Amino acid sequence: MDDTWWRTAVIYQVYPRSFADSDGDGVGDLPGITARLTSLAALGVDAVWLSPFFASPQVDAGYDVSDYCDVDPVFGSLDDLDALLARAHDLGLKVIVDLVPNHTSDQHQWFRAALRDGPGSAARARYHVTDDPPDWQSVFGGPAWTRLPDGQFYLHLYDPAQPDLNWSDAGVRAEFEQILRFWLDRGVDGFRVDVAHGLVKDPRYPPYAGSPLGLLAKRDAPYWDQEAVHDIYRSWRAILDGYTAADPGRPRILCGEANVAVDRAIRYVRPDELHQTFNFPYLQTPWEPVALRRVIEESLAAYGSVGAPSTWVLSNHDVVRHASRFGYPADAQPRMGVGVDDPQPDPVLGLRRARAAVLLMLALPGSAYLYQGEELGLPEHTTMPDDARQDPNWERSGHTERGRDGCRVPLPWLAGVDGLGFTDGVPWLPQPEEFDALARNRQEEESGSTLRLYVGALAFRRSLGLATGVLRWCSEPQSAVLDFASAGIRVTVNLGAAAVPLPDEAEVLLASEPLSAWQLEPDVAVWWRPVGPDPVRSPQA
Repeated sequence: MDDTWWRTAVIYQVYPRSFADSDGDGVGDLPGITARLTSLAALGVDAVWLSPFFASPQVDAGYDVSDYCDVDPVFGSLDDLDALLARAHDLGLKVIVDLVPNHTSDQHQWFRAALRDGPGSAARARYHVTDDPPDWQSVFGGPAWTRLPDGQFYLHLYDPAQPDLNWSDAGVRAEFEQILRFWLDRGVDGFRVDVAHGLVKDPRYPPYAGSPLGLLAKRDAPYWDQEAVHDIYRSWRAILDGYTAADPGRPRILCGEANVAVDRAIRYVRPDELHQTFNFPYLQTPWEPVALRRVIEESLAAYGSVGAPSTWVLSNHDVVRHASRFGYPADAQPRMGVGVDDPQPDPVLGLRRARAAVLLMLALPGSAYLYQGEELGLPEHTTMPDDARQDPNWERSGHTERGRDGCRVPLPWLAGVDGLGFTDGVPWLPQPEEFDALARNRQEEESGSTLRLYVGALAFRRSLGLATGVLRWCSEPQSAVLDFASAGIRVTVNLGAAAVPLPDEAEVLLASEPLSAWQLEPDVAVWWRPVGPDPVRSPQA
């Protein structure tokens, strides 16, 4: 077993509420995931990352955890989780689970004890509680501090139902080490760490009236990216390395959701800390050639400087799906959620660019993350009725942010049936009409479908060794065409407004759209192998 599998892995994010429902209650569950794992193995991914399935009041779709060592009944049971792990491992899939260490639910026994035991108690010391709160703002909108009945205030960087833990408390650190061991003993292959940059707060609670959102704001916010957070990850890495050493056939990994700039993110993946961290600058880069080239170059150089692989990602459960995001002008992409009365994306252009974008991403050296449904080309649900929305961000923002429901809509497995094969009941979020045409069973039969493009790209990526390639640019820095060589092939993406010719000597391996007249049309990507006497000539806009 290669204990560095994570350096080149393609990891598929499953959002359990919306993947597959086995019992007809309209909410996805663990048995539903287990029944569909063969589809993920056939897709060609290496691992599955499960968003939270722990016991929770579900105020924030499971990111408000009331018991870290149990499964919420809406998703099943611990036995169901064991069955999922066994089936995934039989299929050669690793399983990474979400860990939410920044905050608990307000229904967690610790927070209940903090309320009961009052000011100055050991229970209250597990959270951030003060008599004189600073003017910090919540990510979901509004103040980040809420008053308790006894007059003190507690911190919640997200919803008031998600009180932030105090990681200077030794009991908090010890408890989470036990939580890691509980799931490692159960057979998981690693953890995705939620809000990895936010666990430690400046204990002085200094004033900060800035926005908690955005990479620049997070450079000086007193609750993001504090130095002491790295000590936590060194202790966790030692635990996981111990499990890997004891069972070399089951190497374990940590991936952090550290939403910081590249020069800060690489500090989380030094050799004795996390194995990976999400590349948010890449995720947030618009469909623009100079900006994309810059973030690719910066990422490869920065992560390489600490001996870590870069990761690449286009969508997740917190952002507008890229098949819709890329349907907007580069300077007008929505940050979070789109409503029926908002400017709407160009769906044809968005999907065309999304297909090209995945060929670009999967050709880059390192590890890639896919978000469930992107292999079907699913768009954001941009016309969801506001009364169907359940994301707390919608209410907390005073109905100024539509929230993340539009990217969390249940998947379409079967065309032409109620629930589109996701459920026999009523889906917990409504599915848009266009999902029927994008259902998985339809795309399995269509030769040019987005699903088939993903299957082909993942197979080529593995057989060609693209994830271990060394990227060499063949296009000029300001070109509208991104063109590079890696692992013996060329990857060319036309982000310009005009078609460009392909070399006569090109052997095309895979293209995001059918090629005509040997031209690369705008917003099309191609993987090709140079043959003949002029193998380095680059298409130019």
